[in-house]
Amino acid sequence: MAKFFVVGDATVDQMYFVDALPEAGGEVTAFRALMEPGGAGGTIATALGRLGHDVQIATRVGTGPFSDLALRNVRASGVDTSLIQTDDKHQTSSVTILITPDTQRTMISAVGASRYLDSARLDPRQVRERDALVMSAYSLVGGPQREYAVQALAYAADAGATTFVDMGSGAVNALQGRLMPLLRGVDYVLMNEKELFTLTGETSISDAVSGLRAQGIHQVVVKVGEMGSIVVTPHLTELVDSMEVDDVVDSTGAGDYYTATFAHAVLDGYDLLEAAWRGNVAGALNTTRVGAQRAVIDLQTLERHAAHVDVGAA
Repeated sequence: MAKFFVVGDATVDQMYFVDALPEAGGEVTAFRALMEPGGAGGTIATALGRLGHDVQIATRVGTGPFSDLALRNVRASGVDTSLIQTDDKHQTSSVTILITPDTQRTMISAVGASRYLDSARLDPRQVRERDALVMSAYSLVGGPQREYAVQALAYAADAGATTFVDMGSGAVNALQGRLMPLLRGVDYVLMNEKELFTLTGETSISDAVSGLRAQGIHQVVVKVGEMGSIVVTPHLTELVDSMEVDDVVDSTGAGDYYTATFAHAVLDGYDLLEAAWRGNVAGALNTTRVGAQRAVIDLQTLERHAAHVDVGAA
């Protein structure tokens, strides 16, 4: 199995299931509420660990019970936590999520300790000894964490490690034009359709992808929800169909499961269409459980659901 270095937030997700969002100044009652481990970094690292990989995560948390909850599944999945920093001034990052019956999510993020990830504690060898770097673009938004993330990308590129950067709506909105130069040289950039249009200013996938190519970004994966995902390279543009599941209850973490599983499959030697299919499978299975990390997908489970489907060859 491969050695992964993951950079991204580990958070506590405060989840409220409501019949409808409140109007400004209004109030609604949640029919279900819970707190779960979340964050792109924590979820990607957890998913990779469950798939059997050697995973290190670089993140920063506060003290107290929130940090224990944020890292519960990271630790349980065997991820190396030696690079996690503890902050006694800032609380563990958290996300408040309002989920309506159509599974749409409205989120309020409190970045907390993760934004203060100290780049002075990043040793180049920590990255260069890894086969791949998987990073959430939220790590590039600002604060010391941004410097840490930029340095980690540079170290990975110097070492020839395979690099994956996963977008996020908040990161794209915050960085806008400043994000594109940071993505040049990244092996695989992953995003959803909305993020693609926001990043490029285009309104069609073909025009948006052309814009990314003009900026030097050549291998892109676009997650298109129930349709699946689109793999784009200089030689290929192809939709990989989704896996249908019954009883979708929550899409929190589905995109992160996709990214982790796509990276797993690429490093495991699958072609890009097969990797995208496995990403679709993991993302779909994730939506059948409440919470970003509750769906436990090990290698046997993934391959059982992914088997017997011919998705072509890249």
